[in-house]
Amino acid sequence: MDIALACLAILLAVIAIVVSVTNARKGPRRDESSEDALPEDVVGLRQEVAALRAEAGDAFKHLAVVRYDAFGDMGGHLSWSIALLDGAGHGIVLTSIHGRSEARTYAKSISGWTCEQQLSPEEEEAITHARP
Repeated sequence: MDIALACLAILLAVIAIVVSVTNARKGPRRDESSEDALPEDVVGLRQEVAALRAEAGDAFKHLAVVRYDAFGDMGGHLSWSIALLDGAGHGIVLTSIHGRSEARTYAKSISGWTCEQQLSPEEEEAITHARP
């Protein structure tokens, strides 16, 4: 029984070697049609990357949040300002000021890292932290 298993193992090893040598002589597999398609794929990929970059240029990618106490008798840093800006510094600053009985939220437009309206120190800090 042991001799039969040994012979079977040797036979399988020989078959594996023959298959390996045969595949090695054939060389790496190449599909000629895929080589012709490669430049088109590269051009297509470049166009896709360029389109994605153009789309991402307008996306908010710089953001920062500043939390603070708007009133001296309040704690917990419940008030906040968040700057959401794209690569050119266009976007918005949102501010929420929390008091004991109410919360107020403001939005200010930012263009080129500046705002036409007066910014609070916390809003300016949020823009500064968002700026790369």
